[in-house]
Amino acid sequence: MSQHPKVELYCDGACLGNPGPGGWAYLLRFRSNEGVKEKEASGPDPETTNNRMELLAAIRGLEALAKPCEVQLFSDSQYVVKGITSWMAGWKRAGWRKADRQPVINVELWQALDAQVHRHRVKATWVRGHAGHAENERVDEMARDAAVQQKARD
Repeated sequence: MSQHPKVELYCDGACLGNPGPGGWAYLLRFRSNEGVKEKEASGPDPETTNNRMELLAAIRGLEALAKPCEVQLFSDSQYVVKGITSWMAGWKRAGWRKADRQPVINVELWQALDAQVHRHRVKATWVRGHAGHAENERVDEMARDAAVQQKARD
């Protein structure tokens, strides 16, 4: 049995235009004998892409954990899920280059995510976006709201 606390992480990113103003959001859910506790956060970015916001949502959610945890990460981004489950190990072996020997796009975010994935025990699961998954819909709305607020500031 693991000594690490178990937590669910739901994360999503949004971008108004690609590139354009964006937002990221996460929801952390902790279950214990005392019940369920949640922590959520979101933030904007003035000029970004959807993929960058998806990555940043996962990174910020994992960074918010004070100590190493067993994390069940849920994302509607196959980019993030496949990156964690398949691509990152090969990219690292190849010096952060893809199979075509070109540099990995968003490498600084992938490296930050890699550091967090290794700090925790992360199992990434893809969920279909906009399909009524309550937590995914919640973080989607939060990320979109952050992007809209950023656009209003610009």
